[in-house]
Amino acid sequence: MFKHILVPLDGSHMAESVLPTVSSLAEKLNASVMLIHVIEKDAPQEVHGDVHLSNSAEAEAYLKKIISQDFPAHLKVDYHVHTSEVKDVPESIVQHAGEFEPDLIVMCTHGRSGPRDWLFGSIAQRVIALGKTPVLLVPPLPEKVAPFHCKKLLVPLDGNKDHEQGVEVAVRLAKECNTAIHLLMVVPTYGTLSGEWRNTSRLLPGATSKMLDMAEENGHEYMKKHKTILEKTGLSISSDVQRGDPAKIISDVAKELNADLIVLGTHGKTGMDAFWSGSVTPKVCKNCAVPLLLVPVWVKEMINS
Repeated sequence: MFKHILVPLDGSHMAESVLPTVSSLAEKLNASVMLIHVIEKDAPQEVHGDVHLSNSAEAEAYLKKIISQDFPAHLKVDYHVHTSEVKDVPESIVQHAGEFEPDLIVMCTHGRSGPRDWLFGSIAQRVIALGKTPVLLVPPLPEKVAPFHCKKLLVPLDGNKDHEQGVEVAVRLAKECNTAIHLLMVVPTYGTLSGEWRNTSRLLPGATSKMLDMAEENGHEYMKKHKTILEKTGLSISSDVQRGDPAKIISDVAKELNADLIVLGTHGKTGMDAFWSGSVTPKVCKNCAVPLLLVPVWVKEMINS
């Protein structure tokens, strides 16, 4: 499954928020870790309030220090510094993903007053757009926290068969980490529709309301079917169907369950515009303090390996 984890670090304490999660996952999954740092051309003096690493010697010393203080000695952890200065750091990280071929990339979701859009938008969007590598987004914390335990996975579904890819990854992860899975479907109410659906609903309010009611009925059958199938794996499986704003309910349920991870199947290149524009995922990322694992819909080889 996840046997090689790539972790971009910019030298800031905020970016280091991911390290307890990375170390814990590597331990549980017997995975190797590659830490990378890209030297930025005309870099600012500070990044997220910390001194910006401006040369390869500083970056190498920094990554070596991280390895010695944040990972147990028995884990296989390596580092790479891209010494040639680059203007486009997100693009460089994407290229390194192609070079090292990780099966999981872990990054911090955002920083202060703007960096969230840079990280979640530019880097994560480009990595997901490659259609190859699952991306684990970890919310920033003021300081490093206890190891990531992964005892409860929340897996939202929307009835789209492609998105069930996230279920398959969640099952593999749950088996390796002895984790329970909660399946959740959220059917919007008339008042919580967004995007094109909102415009359509204004033209056909009655038909839209009936359609949403039918979607809820079908959702119960859909979730019952998946719960029955997954219970055969021997895992602890629960499920629920709710009505309302999907992003808010997903965030609320994650908090209620004390979920350790939210797993979502996502579209690749052909679905990027729809996925990122007005999507539930960025809203969940913004409002929820739970790590979010985004799984490209076609990742069959990784699941079966």
